[in-house]
Amino acid sequence: MTFKEIASKITGFSFPMFGISWNPTKSEIEVARKVITFLEDRRVLYVVYELESPKHCTESVIKIREFLTEQLFDINTKSELATALRAMRSACRKFLNTIQSQYYSNKSTRDFGMGEQIHFYNAMGELRATMGILIGKILVMHGLDFEGQLIEIIPFDQEE
Repeated sequence: MTFKEIASKITGFSFPMFGISWNPTKSEIEVARKVITFLEDRRVLYVVYELESPKHCTESVIKIREFLTEQLFDINTKSELATALRAMRSACRKFLNTIQSQYYSNKSTRDFGMGEQIHFYNAMGELRATMGILIGKILVMHGLDFEGQLIEIIPFDQEE
């Protein structure tokens, strides 16, 4: 999708685009593009729930959190992008705090009871929802075009 298509379908953001008050710097745009490219390869954010294992999800979310931390060193700490990346890190921490225990990490979802499965999938759903909103915000703020499965978690207006 092009930037304009994404911007027109996203809910929860107000526009005009890139007003006088804020324009991202070139380095911020590069970091934003790098973040989106990295997240495109993180299956935990978009693969069908039943195909995910708690151990791999945990490892992937840890990698996401570490990568986001590295990117924060390259941008202004008061920028909108830094705020979005910190919110993404926070979502990763919340997911890990929810599911990261010996009890979950050594099991596959096939070994879960119904309550455990619901708990795990709820944590994944919350992570994906939060990340989808923030990814959409980053794409719009930085005028980035995007294609890929990651687009499935961005909350688009369903009226169209």
